[in-house]
Amino acid sequence: MQKYGVNELRRMFLEFFESKDHLVLKSFSLVPHNDKSLLLINSGMAPMKPYFTGQEIPPRRRVTTCQKCIRTGDIENVGKTARHGTFFEMLGNFSFGDYFKTEAIHWTWEFLTEVVGLDPERLYPSVYENDDEAWEIWNKEIGVPAERIFRFGKEDNFWEHGSGPCGPCSEVYYDRGEKYGCGKPGCTVGCECDRYMEIWNDVFSQFNNDGHGNYSDLAQKNIDTGMGLERLACVVQDVDSMFDIDTMKALRDHVCAMSGKHYGIDHETDVSLRVVTDHIRSVTFMISDGIMPSNSGRGYVLRRLLRRACRHGRLLGIERAFLVELAQTVIDGSKDGYPELEEKKDFIFNVIAKEEAQFNKTIDQGLSILADMEEEMKKNGETVLSGENAFKLYDTYGFPIDLTSEILDEKGLTYDKEGFEKAQKEQRAKSEGTFGTHSYTGKDATVYDELDAELATEFVGYENLVCDAKVTALTSEEEIVDALSDGEKGTIIVDKTTFYGTMGGQEGDIGTIKTAGGEFVVENTIHLAGTKIGHVGYVSHGMIKVGDPVSMEVDKENRNLSARNHSATHLLQAALRQVLGTHVEQAGSYVDAERLRFDFTHFSALSKEELKQVENIVNEKIAECLPVVAKNMPIEEARKTGAAALFGEKYGDVVRVVSMGDFSVEFCGGTHVSNTGVISALKIISETGVAAGVRRIEALTSKGLLKYYDDMEKKLQEAAALVKATPNQLSDKIRHLQAENKDLHSELESVKSKMAKEAMGDVSDQVTEVKGVKLIAAKVEDVDMNGLRDLGDQLKEKLGEGVIVLASAAGGKVSLVAMATDEAVKKGAHAGNLIKGIAGLVGGGGGGRPNMAQAGGKNPDGIDAAIAKVSEVLESQL
Repeated sequence: MQKYGVNELRRMFLEFFESKDHLVLKSFSLVPHNDKSLLLINSGMAPMKPYFTGQEIPPRRRVTTCQKCIRTGDIENVGKTARHGTFFEMLGNFSFGDYFKTEAIHWTWEFLTEVVGLDPERLYPSVYENDDEAWEIWNKEIGVPAERIFRFGKEDNFWEHGSGPCGPCSEVYYDRGEKYGCGKPGCTVGCECDRYMEIWNDVFSQFNNDGHGNYSDLAQKNIDTGMGLERLACVVQDVDSMFDIDTMKALRDHVCAMSGKHYGIDHETDVSLRVVTDHIRSVTFMISDGIMPSNSGRGYVLRRLLRRACRHGRLLGIERAFLVELAQTVIDGSKDGYPELEEKKDFIFNVIAKEEAQFNKTIDQGLSILADMEEEMKKNGETVLSGENAFKLYDTYGFPIDLTSEILDEKGLTYDKEGFEKAQKEQRAKSEGTFGTHSYTGKDATVYDELDAELATEFVGYENLVCDAKVTALTSEEEIVDALSDGEKGTIIVDKTTFYGTMGGQEGDIGTIKTAGGEFVVENTIHLAGTKIGHVGYVSHGMIKVGDPVSMEVDKENRNLSARNHSATHLLQAALRQVLGTHVEQAGSYVDAERLRFDFTHFSALSKEELKQVENIVNEKIAECLPVVAKNMPIEEARKTGAAALFGEKYGDVVRVVSMGDFSVEFCGGTHVSNTGVISALKIISETGVAAGVRRIEALTSKGLLKYYDDMEKKLQEAAALVKATPNQLSDKIRHLQAENKDLHSELESVKSKMAKEAMGDVSDQVTEVKGVKLIAAKVEDVDMNGLRDLGDQLKEKLGEGVIVLASAAGGKVSLVAMATDEAVKKGAHAGNLIKGIAGLVGGGGGGRPNMAQAGGKNPDGIDAAIAKVSEVLESQL
């Protein structure tokens, strides 16, 4: 048997099923599309769920993919054995109501034995215990002896996930030989050892589970096949684990070279080598799909993996930043199947470098503090770190709790989880993957789920704003209906439309749909499953019925204003890349008739100069009246033009490319102006950060910009009127008022200081001694905190050495100030603790340094008691 590499095996599988009339689809993004049941794509089938349920029509009834996947349910076990990993590739062939068991099983055998060249005598199929049909195919048609076919129960050979499509499955095991076995006499398929490895799983989706254990036959029977690419490579290359297959070994060897360590000698070293090797793969692929490090959701999974890799790099003795270098090795080994890695590598490197640098700042301090805590636990004979200390590490020093837990676990220790959660007050389930209520497919359950999947809408609105169409379906807010009457809210689906549905950040069109006897006001236009477009709104008069011929009319001004803002975002992205660099990628956008918002990848705030430069470039391109041209072209041809694509977006074989002269070229399905001059002008209103490594610009154009200037002019005139000046005189007037205010403030402070001194009277009468330390503790009337501090400084000068405590009530609030000179501090005086000792008497709290402290309170009646207690507290300190 030839030892094919990972990239060869991927290509061989896809080409084999392409020869069986399957459409080869590129891997879907790791970010689930419209599926709230998943945090990350974790199987080849996951992106196919809408096709299996019939909610969407697949591009072809036979499909094959190699899907990138991430599973994070057991991150803490990755590295401990060679079996666990977070990132893997799943080979799959799918049938949506086309072929079934016979073809699926025959092609399984053909690929494994004839294409890959596995020894047929070492292959062992398994079937569901009641699936005689599959058993017969394996035995009678393929010719596998009965003793090599295993029947297993529901736990092993029946696939289901709650309610929805389900069915029996047939797995194929490969006997890797005695060297991988446990040596026990009864070792066979199903043994826990590594000898018999499952490499293929054919799921025969033929039943529907109603969620209560009741099964009915599916009208459309489907095939869902999964085969782990890394597992297949293990078998073909005859290696111990996935960490030894060609692409991962190259990566593992790179980690070894960096650290000067060798694999297979020391268990703890091997754990760290496997952690780094696995995690950098996941990190690289996640970032390539636009996932950014954060403290929640999939962004937290990314951050956790990256930081775990950092720490294990430290354990291997790698003290420098090293993950970017490893990411390059990941890209070199995987770009054959995933060319987007090479395209996005600058961005991937920037994200990794910044996150690694940020974590390196906290890890040393955190490890040191945790080591001190461990030492204290050892002294006290404890094995459980207190929840308070675990939270202190997390909250004060930014040390992840999972890292604390892992480090403690390595030493046979643990932490008080309940105490941690109590200190944290609200536990955030950062790596959980389910959000809200959703259907089997993971989408929010809506009335639209019941619509016929065959329904489709043709969009004809790029060049036209008016067209004739036919109503094909109607829904109210709760159900599918045959008609909508005067005043009723609902959604209209038609066979063709000029209305653009919300997509790619551009808000959907508004307008009207008219029949001979009714009118429907469209308030929003949305994309539904498949190619259906929904027109959401209400019937303003009359009635709309299914089957009615209708006239579709888009609101022209709204569409034109949205188009101007959308075209402006293209110019904005091109200008940002010119000013900041090619690492800038679109991370999101929002465009409507009034404004535009553009999110982009960059790692620091833009300076005023950079913002002005970007704005000037955009306005120059607007003034040049560049022609805006949209063309449909094959995706590979489009990529060669250098057209910018949106992170994580799944594109078809043919894409729409929008170019603005030679300045901007992007994949885009939105609506645009005919030339940039129509935009008029662009003004950047704000630039802020919205996530780690993501910035946001908000801007206005055209009518929205004119309105902004009108509003600004009104405010300017109002401000000028308030200070009795014209807008031209406003700056001079404000400067004059500021100077006048400064003089008055200085005069007021001088008067307040004088009054405070007078209120104190002769300080020599108020000096007492406590254990040889001079003390002034006094109440002053109607002086604020600033005044008390000034007065305290003056008294300290007169007193020479000692302690001063002043209290005052002003406006119903109490202010306390304590000061101690250097000599007093040496004798034990502590202003901060002194304040703490008396603040409660005035209904407040506070503290500070040994030489100076202050506090506030709400109970003026307690001032006398507080002043009286000062000498007692000071005495306890000396």
